[in-house]
Amino acid sequence: MIDKIASSVAEALQGVQDGATVLIGGFGTAGIPLELIEGLIDQGARDLTVVNNNAGNGDTGLAALLQAGRVRKIICSFPRQADSQVFDGLYRQGRIELELVPQGNLAERLRAAGAGIGAFYTPTGFGTELALNPDGSPKETRVINGRGHVLEYPIHGDVALIQAERGDRWGNLTYRQAARNFGPVMATAARCTVATVHEVVELGQLDPEAIVTPGIHVSHVVPVPRRATTAGGFKTAA
Repeated sequence: MIDKIASSVAEALQGVQDGATVLIGGFGTAGIPLELIEGLIDQGARDLTVVNNNAGNGDTGLAALLQAGRVRKIICSFPRQADSQVFDGLYRQGRIELELVPQGNLAERLRAAGAGIGAFYTPTGFGTELALNPDGSPKETRVINGRGHVLEYPIHGDVALIQAERGDRWGNLTYRQAARNFGPVMATAARCTVATVHEVVELGQLDPEAIVTPGIHVSHVVPVPRRATTAGGFKTAA
């Protein structure tokens, strides 16, 4: 019998190795799998490469993982924000590497990994410093229909940590509004995907037409209670 429901975050994350590439869903604070990030801190894996839309907010979640010294490199689109002081400090001290990727390229590189695409050309970044590899060498370019393009490669993950809304024991997932963001493409791009859900339902309760991430892409489902967060002075459900 297929049953991907994990009894705890610790059980779901026990296989994460030092040096792993970890894809972490979320856009700002929307859809961040806080329980899984906190579990990863407790689990102790080090020398991680983290892929996320940004580089952490405040001093919780991804920022806490950075502060714990577990991340060697971050690949993201928006490393600096008003409350990105943890990343800013580490980067200025030379204690973390950064690979800056335009947001559309980031999403497409993840999608390409899941779709089995070897590489793709995009006009985004052509003629700028973003058309350089992390070591400073130029990326391959090509003119297509009179417009310059840069060759980009997929981003594969060893593990993806995502937040979903509902799931079943087969690992089928649905999401809540904007919390969906990078979760679906990251789930397809990783060898192992761990998802938190606020509700576990019986098989057949999820409308097949509404399932966003099929269970074939999910390794573990961890039920977690919904957290109350503060936004603009009002308490909201995360």
